[in-house]
Amino acid sequence: MTTAHAHGPRMNLWKHAPDVYKGMAAFEAAASKGLDPVLAELVKIRASQLNKCAFCLDMHFSDARGLGVSQLRLDLLDAWEEAPGLYTDKEQAALALTEAITRLDGGTPQGHYVPDEVYERAAEHFDEAELAHLIAQIVSINAWNRFQVATRAVPESLKGDGPR
Repeated sequence: MTTAHAHGPRMNLWKHAPDVYKGMAAFEAAASKGLDPVLAELVKIRASQLNKCAFCLDMHFSDARGLGVSQLRLDLLDAWEEAPGLYTDKEQAALALTEAITRLDGGTPQGHYVPDEVYERAAEHFDEAELAHLIAQIVSINAWNRFQVATRAVPESLKGDGPR
């Protein structure tokens, strides 16, 4: 049974498709190998911001705080290009790639590609294996976002007593 309530979950997809969850979890684990955990969380948060996934934002803000990421870096992540010195060159390259892969509009009428300059910027900071894992990490969080948004997953922080 599904629910159409605008502010509640529609379904527990993982209950009805546990094999999909297992596959996604395996993909996520493989994608994150060799990536700096802080950088991976920044990427997950940025993609989740673009995709408006409250469930994933709640989870990854918490995970990032657990890794010691400052509140200022989290607060300004949505405007990372306007926060000079707050993110490393490597993080900025990863965030630019995250935005390009998540949006896939290319900024031109032809669209649907990651611009060469964005890819090349990332390639300056990541070796090929790291870059492959970074791309996989970005694809993974986009998939998680889409599952959670489609099913209207309720953020853990909002379960129980309501907003805090």
